[in-house]
Amino acid sequence: MLSLSLTGTLSGFAASITNSSNTAASGTLVMQEQNAAGSVTCASTDGGSVSTNAATCSTINKFGGSTTMTPGNTVSTSITIKNTGTAAASSFTLTPGAKCTQSANGATNGSATDVCAKLNLKVTSGATTVYTGTLAGFAGSAASTMTMPAAPLAGATVPFTFAVTLDSSADNTYQGVAASVPMTWTFTA
Repeated sequence: MLSLSLTGTLSGFAASITNSSNTAASGTLVMQEQNAAGSVTCASTDGGSVSTNAATCSTINKFGGSTTMTPGNTVSTSITIKNTGTAAASSFTLTPGAKCTQSANGATNGSATDVCAKLNLKVTSGATTVYTGTLAGFAGSAASTMTMPAAPLAGATVPFTFAVTLDSSADNTYQGVAASVPMTWTFTA
């Protein structure tokens, strides 16, 4: 008998694709605040890292830091808030602290105890009025009562102007007094 030994393979057409780069990754949501001159910048990561993503910025005074206001005088401060992360924010809020705190401004002080009610605040973003009223009313305001601009996309900047006016009815008892309201900016995605 004749023996046949076949070695080899049968050939045909073949095609293949290897997907070697199958990854998924989370984006980042990082907030940056900058004064109008661009000389002072605070970032949400200044408090540590993106893991905590919250910082305190005491170097940009939204109320102007003036210690020489007179009745009817307005001090304006412009800032920008920027999304320096890679993810778009889905919401954007400004939440004032729970109360307006009055303090002495120097060695000579008037006796008024309601300076927070005599300082008027107008916060705008472009043509949008975010808040208008007194510092007393601003303190403790719910973020939902403000008209905020749209949440910024990654890389987008939102301008804000804070105009503080000492009411023209302020008398001598309002000399040498100061008011302060902390505020928190928040992005969520």
